[in-house]
Amino acid sequence: QVHLVESGGGLVQAGGSLRLSCGGSGRIFSTYNMGWFRQAPGKEREFVAAITPSGSDTYLIDSVRGRFFISRDNAKATLYLQMDILKPEDTAVYYCAAAGRQYIGSKYQDDYAYWGQGTQVTVSS
Repeated sequence: QVHLVESGGGLVQAGGSLRLSCGGSGRIFSTYNMGWFRQAPGKEREFVAAITPSGSDTYLIDSVRGRFFISRDNAKATLYLQMDILKPEDTAVYYCAAAGRQYIGSKYQDDYAYWGQGTQVTVSS
């Protein structure tokens, strides 16, 4: 069992930055592939980014590449999403999730066994 808690969301103007954190507890955090997903109002939840257990490889969707950066600190059992040059279309509830070792870079929600409760990010124009 892995318990995940997101923090760092909030209201920011377009062009601004936020850093989301996801703290993990329970089974060994460093063995899991980790991902960020988001769900905008009236839309399906979508994949945003993923990172391998060691942090050596990252995956991001095209719409955020170059603006968002995913990283992790296994010693602190924490996952991060640095979000720069935010746009109104980035407004969503952001969720972190954990997937087993075999799901490297997975963008599929069903591959992720554990989820946080979500944190709201609102970008004003």
